[in-house]
Amino acid sequence: MTDAASEAAPGRRARVVLVDDHRMFRTGVRAEIGRTDETGIDVVGEADDVESAVRVVAETKPDVVLLDVHLPGGGGVEVLRRSAGADGVRFLALSVSDAAEDVIGVIRGGARGYVTKTITGTDLVKAIFRIADGDAVFSPRLAGFVLDAFAATDTPPVDEDLDRLTQREREVLRLIARGYAYKEIAKQLFISVKTVESHVSAVLRKLQLSNRHELTRWATARRLV
Repeated sequence: MTDAASEAAPGRRARVVLVDDHRMFRTGVRAEIGRTDETGIDVVGEADDVESAVRVVAETKPDVVLLDVHLPGGGGVEVLRRSAGADGVRFLALSVSDAAEDVIGVIRGGARGYVTKTITGTDLVKAIFRIADGDAVFSPRLAGFVLDAFAATDTPPVDEDLDRLTQREREVLRLIARGYAYKEIAKQLFISVKTVESHVSAVLRKLQLSNRHELTRWATARRLV
């Protein structure tokens, strides 16, 4: 994210809480958008899990919460559920995941928008003010997920194999299926290469697959890529 300055209209301000379990990412976002005199964004709190997020939102009553989807303690959806009574607080999901079920889950939970972590600082500032104004904001390809989901009359079938995987394992699965190397996945998800290897091993074991080529075919057949 770069060049977030000069996006606020004169005199405009928005109070924001950052919710993400990676401290370095929160630090980067705060440094990028939190220059209040330039951006109009005042970062009033941070949290790294569901419990602290619910507490900080209740205490600070921000205009907008930037909410990661995958968090210790139940995830972004749980934060939304437990913060439902926070009057005037709007939520914008900011996640590495671009999976349809993640997007649909947090929107059903009450978030006003969903953008991925590839967003620029400039566009994130714009998105925050749009969310504060009551608009909905989505990264371009994600809007279609939401439209399709809410237009559908039938509930999607349950995939028992996919349900065996944790949210983090699903993220690793998709990136492996897209051809990412372990180092690239580690960088995207802010985890170590060793942790990526552990997740891949767990996915292969749970799905009873032998290698990443079989995994890619499995994911492609289910349109997860």
